[in-house]
Amino acid sequence: MSKITETAPEIFRSDMATTDAIKRLVRTNQARKIGPKLYTRNILDDAEAIIRRNIWNVLSLVVPGTTISHRTAFEMRAASDGSVFVTGDYSRTISLPGLIVHQVKGHKPLPVDSPAQDMPFYDTLFMASRPRFILENLSASRDIGRAKKTVGRDEVEARLSEILRASGEDALNKLRDQARGIASILGLEDEQHELNDIVGTLLGTRSAVIAAPTALAYAQGQPYDPNRVTRFNALFSSLRAGSWPSRPDDLQSPVRFQNAAFFDAYFSNYIEGTDFLVEEAMRIVFENEIPADRPEDAHDIMGTYRLVSSLNEMSQLPQSADDFLRLLRHRHGYIMEGRPNKAPGDFKTKGNRAGSTFFVAANLVEGTLRKGYSIYTALDEPFARALFIMFLIAEVHPFVDGNGRLSRVMMNAELIAAGQTRILIPSVYRTEYINSLKLLTNYDNPSAFIRVMDQAQLFTSRIDFSNLNDARATLEACNALHDPADNVKLEMP
Repeated sequence: MSKITETAPEIFRSDMATTDAIKRLVRTNQARKIGPKLYTRNILDDAEAIIRRNIWNVLSLVVPGTTISHRTAFEMRAASDGSVFVTGDYSRTISLPGLIVHQVKGHKPLPVDSPAQDMPFYDTLFMASRPRFILENLSASRDIGRAKKTVGRDEVEARLSEILRASGEDALNKLRDQARGIASILGLEDEQHELNDIVGTLLGTRSAVIAAPTALAYAQGQPYDPNRVTRFNALFSSLRAGSWPSRPDDLQSPVRFQNAAFFDAYFSNYIEGTDFLVEEAMRIVFENEIPADRPEDAHDIMGTYRLVSSLNEMSQLPQSADDFLRLLRHRHGYIMEGRPNKAPGDFKTKGNRAGSTFFVAANLVEGTLRKGYSIYTALDEPFARALFIMFLIAEVHPFVDGNGRLSRVMMNAELIAAGQTRILIPSVYRTEYINSLKLLTNYDNPSAFIRVMDQAQLFTSRIDFSNLNDARATLEACNALHDPADNVKLEMP
């Protein structure tokens, strides 16, 4: 009795050797029955919750020797109504608290020498291979008032497009070949033909009807990153629901505009690690003095300044998705003109990353930008459009380098074209800015990003840029020119 109490998992099954000991545990309130021959030593928690969190162990106890299959293998969880599906020697249904086990009559687990082996799982179970559960989920499934045993073609299309996005054409071709090798064994030849049509359409060698949005995008030659689109939608929803203040700017004074543009270029490059003293940057921009030891860094500031100081350039907004891509290439060429090795104006051809963050894959850049643009057009307030387009570019990272600077150029163009105050990110505010972007990227939470950018625009709106030296003095008084490591905070003017 004590041995069972100490070593048994949260759910265990009675058998001839343990039945007497388990009965004693139940009598002394150290265990309770929660299903046919199923017991738990958890006396307090709800039986349904216990079973749902131990789903695989439960299946190993009640349907040993079966293969987890169909939608359960596809989704790796119970359906919304608690249904799970396994394949065994005969059909039966077992009802447990919170779980309905549907055993479907079908082929035994495919062995190691088959084109696609079903792998051992939880000691007594098998897990259907990916080719097998893909074929199974293309099978017709009756709607009988409970969860269907298959997820349907749309979900299969989406999964195949995700495999193509994440692992490339070779992985998709391998899956198709493996499925071809087991289709006749499983009696799923029709499903194999359907799979061939889908894969061929995704790879551009066939032309079948496709419905899943991500798969359709591949078929149309414009694949995109669905995870990023989910993130864009989260930001869009917050921006669309909000009401944002109007902070007009006087664009009729060329001196004021160009002085603001200097600090725009200076701060934007500082964020990317191009660290010059303000005096050095002023000589670079206004006297064309290029430091011999840092010519590329100097050209970064010059290129950015030339762009953000042109009212004509900064008043142009994209009028279509094609125009959006054109404008990105054009402005990137301006910013990165001093770094020909960074392919100015050309989208990346290889993946890129920042720390542990991987940006959108090269083959998905155009499609993801186009998808993001289609969301951007539904925003009407300049502040909302500015933040969205900035994050869209930063998140996709379409170029080898210069993406952060470009994203802020596109952001401020939205504001300047609408007669609104541009947004400067002071040096001392870099950490808040970067952390807000990380929160949105990692957790789909836009609240900090919106708050940080709102404060940055408010700060900028209170600076008088009519005189460059006076503006610099105000920025210094507000700690704006400090490094984040100086442990001081940005103060409002």
